[in-house]
Amino acid sequence: MRDGIPTTVITDNMAGFLMSQGKVDKVIVGADRILAQTGHVINKIGTLSLAVNANYFKIPFYVAAPISTVDLRKRVDEVVIEHRSEDEVHYVGRTRITPRGARALNPAFDITPPELVSAIITEKGVFQPRELLKFLTG
Repeated sequence: MRDGIPTTVITDNMAGFLMSQGKVDKVIVGADRILAQTGHVINKIGTLSLAVNANYFKIPFYVAAPISTVDLRKRVDEVVIEHRSEDEVHYVGRTRITPRGARALNPAFDITPPELVSAIITEKGVFQPRELLKFLTG
């Protein structure tokens, strides 16, 4: 907003519906890690769902991240996804919102394949996901 960019805040679960209504013209997400060998993007949970929806509705899906997030060594099968406490799902504050005895899954991150990424935007330029390794290793 400080830069004059029109801003509308939505909740996670609205994105697919708004995309289907033609109210989204591009998606830009961050990244916790980008695998240079393949272009896979590891980011907060929900990023993969946004990418799948954007792909389905033919909306460009961009990842904006500093070059420092690019991992030159790790392969996608070596990535360990953090699973956070079940209590983060079961409780809002001190109030339990799920049935006692129910289990909860709470992965903190997901992995978006490069085929769903239109481009990766960094301070060094804009790249196709599989171009990063070549650029960084020269």
